[in-house]
Amino acid sequence: MKKRTAAALLAVICLFSGGCGRESAAEEESTPDAAETAEITDTNKTEGDMDMVIGETVPDPAEMTTVDRAAYLEGKLWEAYSRAQCQDEKRIAEDKAKSISLGGVTMKYGMKTVGEPDENGLYSLYIALHGGGSDETGRINDDQWRQMATYYLGGVKSGVYVNPRAVRDTWDCHSNPESYPIYDRLIENMILFHAVDPNRVYILGFSAGGDGVYQITPRMADRFAAANMSAGHPNGVQLDSLYDMPLQLQVGINDSAYDRNKVTAQYDMILDKLHDKYGGGYVHRTKIHVGFAHNFADYDDKQHEIVSDIRTFFRTGEYESVKSVTSALRFLDEFVRDPLPDMVVWNLGVRASKREVDSFYWLSAPQKVTKGIITARADREANRIEIKTDGNVNGDFSILLSARMFDFDRPVTIVIDGEEREVTPEIREDVMEETLGERGDPSYIFEDRVSVSELFG
Repeated sequence: MKKRTAAALLAVICLFSGGCGRESAAEEESTPDAAETAEITDTNKTEGDMDMVIGETVPDPAEMTTVDRAAYLEGKLWEAYSRAQCQDEKRIAEDKAKSISLGGVTMKYGMKTVGEPDENGLYSLYIALHGGGSDETGRINDDQWRQMATYYLGGVKSGVYVNPRAVRDTWDCHSNPESYPIYDRLIENMILFHAVDPNRVYILGFSAGGDGVYQITPRMADRFAAANMSAGHPNGVQLDSLYDMPLQLQVGINDSAYDRNKVTAQYDMILDKLHDKYGGGYVHRTKIHVGFAHNFADYDDKQHEIVSDIRTFFRTGEYESVKSVTSALRFLDEFVRDPLPDMVVWNLGVRASKREVDSFYWLSAPQKVTKGIITARADREANRIEIKTDGNVNGDFSILLSARMFDFDRPVTIVIDGEEREVTPEIREDVMEETLGERGDPSYIFEDRVSVSELFG
């Protein structure tokens, strides 16, 4: 059977990305008093350019194989969706003002586009979260926001660099409940207006921004290719859902406030245990900077002195050191998201209640399902999915089927907690439209949906 790869879908994305037919908002300085400038590149194609590409051939779906028909419909759907969204007045206003309002709060952001796009005409996206936190006047957070406009920018070789201003001046400023749907909207707008590759979206943050990275990533891991957390505190968050999203943790060895130094080492060990428990995944690195407290260099390409044995440091406080590159950007750039991984671990107890997104990779559950852990593994050659739950899942969930993963000309076997059923997948355009609209991400167009309760009764 001929299966399509991520590269094949990327070709579809390249036809339509950045085709909103208006001047790139990247050319504007948007963060007050930003101290540095960057090379700016226009990322937009004209609508006429798109028409020339799209109009070259009009294949007959009746003569296609199932997998090619799915690819053709995905391309047509993304074309129609992106054209409609690019004409949406609210989205256009958000992009021009660099400000998104949802749920009674507003997130402002600065943005710069650096360098040239890749060979497909696409850019990486780096979402950089500022420090600060609880702040009665907001002045500290404003100052930190301005600093983040350039803090990691020098490490960007090619990409769109965005620094959001937290929606509230609370200790959890980047993870207020209303923040999550705004991050969704921000990423969607960047894909539409600024030629961002949805498989190269990264998030990083320092101090309160590191707190945010800890909270955001397990709730939205399917959005990101990788993340860097610096000088933050996890506040007890569970990281089971990070099976497929690499994470780098950084802290100063003398950053004893809230035990950040020891807690960072502890979370390195937690990720080790999760890797062992689930038999893989949880790619992570931890850099504990010797001789530093809350501030250290995680933004340049130089080698810095870090602790060599995290476990020994955690248990005894003693350490030996080695030299290592600690750049957040160099870590992130190693990874590209696989939107359809063979293995998914989803902790339903760690969700963002105000998001309008019910799906996580190729699983989906209503927001009211807030307990339990689902472990799902796909065997593409066998056309088989095996799912195990921990017995605590408090509601129905669905499996999203993609022709990029499975052979739709054969039955798909689904096994849940030892019970086995077969389904005959279909290309359902209503499901394709619904799943694209949910996340606004062409990588997450699915041809069919299977409800577990309907399948197993």
